[in-house]
Amino acid sequence: MRTGAIEVVQGDITKEKVDAIVNAANTSLLGGGGVDGAIHRAAGPELVAECRTLGGCPTGEAKITRGYRLPARWVIHTVGPVWHGGKHHEDELLASCYRRSLEVAVENGARSVAFPAISTGAYGFPLEGATRIAVREVRAFLEKNPALGKVVFVCFDRYTHDCYTRALAEGA
Repeated sequence: MRTGAIEVVQGDITKEKVDAIVNAANTSLLGGGGVDGAIHRAAGPELVAECRTLGGCPTGEAKITRGYRLPARWVIHTVGPVWHGGKHHEDELLASCYRRSLEVAVENGARSVAFPAISTGAYGFPLEGATRIAVREVRAFLEKNPALGKVVFVCFDRYTHDCYTRALAEGA
């Protein structure tokens, strides 16, 4: 599905032909499970070597590295919040992940960015709420930054794709 400069696809983020892909990283930035592990495997050992020089990343922030063996020129690493019932600023921290990732992308000249569903896997953030936050933040950013031509939400499965499609249709 495509709405303006926002697309929703089901697939493998490591195969996206965009300027930057976003990695749902942990605070060490040294790889992990899920999308983080997949990105590190696809990019090759040079990615973890560069990540070691960054000193980690706090939750809600973002840092950039080269993409190495990925089709994307850059990887923007952001650390989403672990879900603790919504009483520990999880919504605000997740919104910050999307804003900071987009800011870092634009600062580095990216015109297209692909996102996974940040924090919705092992970190347990409820998918429906996460997709509404993601769509809201991306739309708001695109309104103020027309130089960013395309944002793709890359969904691992059909259910996630459907949640993003609904959030876009509802105007999240």
